[in-house]
Amino acid sequence: MTTDEKNSQETTSVKGTAQKVAELQQLRAAATLGGGLRRIEQQHSKGKLTARERLDLLLDADSFNELDMFVTHRSTDFGLAEQKIAGDGVVTGYGQIDGRLVYVFSQDFTVLGGSLAEAHAEKICKIMDLAMKNGAPVIGLNDSGGARIQEGVVSLGAYADIFLRNTLASGVVPQISAIMGPCAGGAVYSPAITDFIFMVEQSSYMFVTGPNVLKAVTHEDVTFEELGGARVHNTISGVAHFSCSSEPDCIGMIRRLMGYIPSNNLEDAPRIVPTDSPRRTEEALDSIIPDNPNKPYDMKAVITYIVDDSEFFEVQEHYAANIIIGFARLNGRSVGIVAQQPRSLAGVLNIDASDKAARFVRFCDCFNIPIITFVDVPGFLPGVGQEHGGIIRHGAKLLYAYCEATVPKITVITRKAYGGAYDVMSSKHIRGDMNYAWPTAEIAVMGAEGAVNILFKDELDRAEDANQRRKALIGEYTEKFAHPYIAASRGYIDEVIEPRFTRVKLITALEMLKNKRDSNPPKKHGNIPL
Repeated sequence: MTTDEKNSQETTSVKGTAQKVAELQQLRAAATLGGGLRRIEQQHSKGKLTARERLDLLLDADSFNELDMFVTHRSTDFGLAEQKIAGDGVVTGYGQIDGRLVYVFSQDFTVLGGSLAEAHAEKICKIMDLAMKNGAPVIGLNDSGGARIQEGVVSLGAYADIFLRNTLASGVVPQISAIMGPCAGGAVYSPAITDFIFMVEQSSYMFVTGPNVLKAVTHEDVTFEELGGARVHNTISGVAHFSCSSEPDCIGMIRRLMGYIPSNNLEDAPRIVPTDSPRRTEEALDSIIPDNPNKPYDMKAVITYIVDDSEFFEVQEHYAANIIIGFARLNGRSVGIVAQQPRSLAGVLNIDASDKAARFVRFCDCFNIPIITFVDVPGFLPGVGQEHGGIIRHGAKLLYAYCEATVPKITVITRKAYGGAYDVMSSKHIRGDMNYAWPTAEIAVMGAEGAVNILFKDELDRAEDANQRRKALIGEYTEKFAHPYIAASRGYIDEVIEPRFTRVKLITALEMLKNKRDSNPPKKHGNIPL
């Protein structure tokens, strides 16, 4: 071969490679447009971002690595052969949040309404499998019209493939769902299994059966928002954990949540360099409990006085407000907080509060996050509705969750701790590691008035001045039992502390417990009273 012929062949080869690279770039550009510019404009006109725009906000800059960009469905029925679009309605891959690995999928409503079918689900399952193998969270951004009806039972099987992985991953890697649009029918059960659900106000909704079917079958006439919008699921059903004003707000909250949780069940949550002194005291706590035992106060104020930089990331803020759950830091270390809220139903435990707190306690235990419990509980809510609704069973969930948890558990009783609710709220008897009480704590079977009415019923019935005698007996009972010192004398309370030193005590106890080792008896799993 002459030199000219060799140079000519090399030139042809280079041109061939350049053409192939150009073709790849064209295919990528087409794939990134999803269903096309017109459908992208429609998405924007509804105030919604596209699947890729959402990922750009969620992940660290230039960290996203897309997988399966060119996957298409394999169906031919009902005209699908002419509707093959690269990616098949979902963008999948991995990237980073604050430098930490996460796996993501983002459904693309511009492609066949983001409907889920065989190839679509295979992409999601692939990243879930990778997440399990590599010990990293899965974040799903849901925006789908539901099952792709044209694929029939295949799409139903595809959903089940995802449900199985959600279940197997539960307690192994954190799973976070963001509902960015419709999520209906069978689609709702994948988010329902995940650890946290975010919803966007006025643009996302979840329900098993839609308004049109309801109207036809039950004659109920409701809107999408009234049936399954963000407000409904954050205040009434308790299905969702966060309600966000916009998609950027939602994504920002997901990134914030990630800062409190570990990547998997074998790691600890990220620890940051604290800017708040571990020796800081708060004199305001010494007077935050009202002299009147029936007067409410704000437990959130107690929490913010104590935690690092007064930053408390509340979970399910609008549901079962009589109990508070959320994340904070103490000396840079992530902790889960459970607390009664005296300003709502006097902080009583009811069905919804028990469910809310139990699942949060179990999440923290799954992922090695210490649990701090602030107690001011007058008991379980009485009433026919609660009893018939199963308060026994639901209250037992919270008891079970605390008993089962092996992470460090620190309890502070600020005021009331009455009856069985005292036991349930991370008491020493169910493996509470450190149990503190403020001097204002009242640890007893019940309140003074109720106890007197029972113990001295006959005497009061015979008394000429029953009201005056009752007041005297209540005073005597309060003096004798409405304090923390009987419990402390038996070792049920490790220390009675001045409220101002609560932060210092909690940080010291966390440091002491950092190498805690505890376990449950070997078993396949327990049988929590669901």
